[in-house]
Amino acid sequence: MRCRQTLNFVSHSVKIWKYCNSKETRPQIQCGRFGVKMKLVLASASPRRREILAGIIEKFEVVVKDGTEQTDWSAPPEQIVKELARAKAERVYKDRSNDLVLGADTIVYFEGKVLGKPKSVKDAEDTLRMLSGKEHAVYTGYCILGKDIKIEGACKTKVFFNELTESFIKEYVAGGSPMDKAGSYGIQDDKRLVKRFEGSYTNIVGLPQEEIAAQFRKIGILQ
Repeated sequence: MRCRQTLNFVSHSVKIWKYCNSKETRPQIQCGRFGVKMKLVLASASPRRREILAGIIEKFEVVVKDGTEQTDWSAPPEQIVKELARAKAERVYKDRSNDLVLGADTIVYFEGKVLGKPKSVKDAEDTLRMLSGKEHAVYTGYCILGKDIKIEGACKTKVFFNELTESFIKEYVAGGSPMDKAGSYGIQDDKRLVKRFEGSYTNIVGLPQEEIAAQFRKIGILQ
């Protein structure tokens, strides 16, 4: 896993999910570095990110504010994902400035091009044919915002695809799973997709669990 992160301690429609075992509406966490209580908010609608974050910390909310993805798509992939993650976090943080907000975004990068979510069934099938038997990279950027807290980073995982048969591609796309995923696939969907990978598995799924846990430890919300 290759991760780059920077730490700076500096001063539409909304959908909210509660993802915790507590009966409290807004479960609090203790930030040891600053000795204050705050709520942890995940600024992403991805169910896969919710599952990964739940493996790190028990209590958090999910709050999503819609917005357009604006970035320089010709920039280095690490820069792209950090900018997209920052934008997600900032949209939520405007209304939750007393809380700790985590934003994240994932892209698939292949031969100098960013592969986002497919626009159609044909687009998904064409993308899988293109990736078949080849190597690509998955980048996930993250941004953690809080009072006097700004942490950003990006992680890269190399992924090597199996040779995919035409029948498998059509069957997989027909099932609908690729349609909401960058690069038109989810590594967790079918073991026939990926031959091997180098780096973080959870980074491919959508959130580098090891890296996020390390950052939470730095600011004192994990031991």
